[in-house]
Amino acid sequence: MKLATLKNGARDGKLVVVSRDLTRFTDASFLAQTLQAALDDWQRIAPHLATLAESLETGSVPSSRFHEHDAHSPLPRAYQWADGSAYLNHVELVRKSRGSEMPANVETDPLMYQGGSDAFLAPRDPILLADEAWGADVEGEVAVIVDDVPMGATAKQARGAIRLVMLVNDVSLRGLAAAELAKGFGFFQSKPSSAFSPVAVTPDELGDAWDGAKLALPLHVDLNGKPLGRANAGEMHFDFGQLVAHAARTRPLAAGTVVGSGTVSNKLDGGHGKPVSAGGAGYSCLAELRMVEALESGGKAKTPLLRFGDTVRIEMKDAGGHSIFGAIEQTVEKYER
Repeated sequence: MKLATLKNGARDGKLVVVSRDLTRFTDASFLAQTLQAALDDWQRIAPHLATLAESLETGSVPSSRFHEHDAHSPLPRAYQWADGSAYLNHVELVRKSRGSEMPANVETDPLMYQGGSDAFLAPRDPILLADEAWGADVEGEVAVIVDDVPMGATAKQARGAIRLVMLVNDVSLRGLAAAELAKGFGFFQSKPSSAFSPVAVTPDELGDAWDGAKLALPLHVDLNGKPLGRANAGEMHFDFGQLVAHAARTRPLAAGTVVGSGTVSNKLDGGHGKPVSAGGAGYSCLAELRMVEALESGGKAKTPLLRFGDTVRIEMKDAGGHSIFGAIEQTVEKYER
């Protein structure tokens, strides 16, 4: 089933079930007012939501036209947002761009940071910047929402706790990150609010593309209407079970915790990939493209980071070319206090 949260004036919106083709929705708030409420009582509520979803497909319940612009992120806020970095090509390129070495245990111990989860952006809300010099960047990712996960859970147990899958734009401010990380205390100002896809889906909706812990489909990332990335999200070094287990090593995770994959990134013939226009899978963020440009030109990138007026779009399509989660589409705008 596919679930969304519609804006209704309340902080956490209203839960609805969306049709598989993303054209219609039916109200689910009589079962659970919000998605978080449904997750808090998932074992009881989920079967009723699934029944409602099937009734929507057969036309046996009232429905209305689904407009992605009316949707908030599926969870407008969450108890926790933990973002991993499961694609080592991305780790290597971004660290090179900051002049940092790869961690010695990068292949055995996932990287992860805890992001701000109190105010996610809606998928069609603007990215607000006070200053272009902050160096805003798009970061296209996949994320999962989990049920309660006990402390010390195994990767297998963690895979069994995955309830929903969605897409992310983990907005990053590259101009602030290096100085912030140099303090040795992690990201904060350089990681503003993230945006998630209009719809979150249960894993069974993904068919053979979902193996229980990875989603093997290209992630479409566009900049100003042109392809930036088509990297396959299934090429994770750490799968979602491993990422969730990593997050739960020293503490339990509450139902509704969101765990991200990190920026989707693919190598090509052992190298760091090529732009889509050159026959490669491209890049899911500008930092990767800029680093490759610098390596190829002897030190200087030609592609700028995001500027006011730029529009980014993140989407994933099934084998038939149909959008699975709807699209994140955001324009960079000047923030006026």
